[in-house]
Amino acid sequence: MSATIYTTRSIHGHMSRKKVINSPEAPAAVGPYSHAVLAGNLLYVSGQLPIDPSTGEFVHDCIKAQTEMVLNNLGAVLATAGLGMEDVVKTTVYLKDMFHFDDMNEVYAKFFTQDPPARAAFQVARLPKDALVEIEAVALAK
Repeated sequence: MSATIYTTRSIHGHMSRKKVINSPEAPAAVGPYSHAVLAGNLLYVSGQLPIDPSTGEFVHDCIKAQTEMVLNNLGAVLATAGLGMEDVVKTTVYLKDMFHFDDMNEVYAKFFTQDPPARAAFQVARLPKDALVEIEAVALAK
């Protein structure tokens, strides 16, 4: 696991900790952000893009393939933190076009087969690198 622990002082003068998680199994971030941050017992996972970590390239221009890659990347970040998809309590799905909603759902359902997390889904004007889908998550740490 690639992680850095930072200690910060909260506004109430109490010491708090955050742990930055960067997974060697997920594609590198496309900007100045971490794959995830563990704060207390919550893991905040940055939006994952449909980039194949072995090539650094986007997968096919197909919503199903992109959703699968995004969720595989999300799973890799979770695994680096010692968690799994079953620990996810909330996701936010960003779609280039709501026309893709049903196809995204078909793939998404295969990754969250039991007790799926709470979720919001939005159509957005544009995603980084012109992706068709991006998904971020919050997971409950063990």
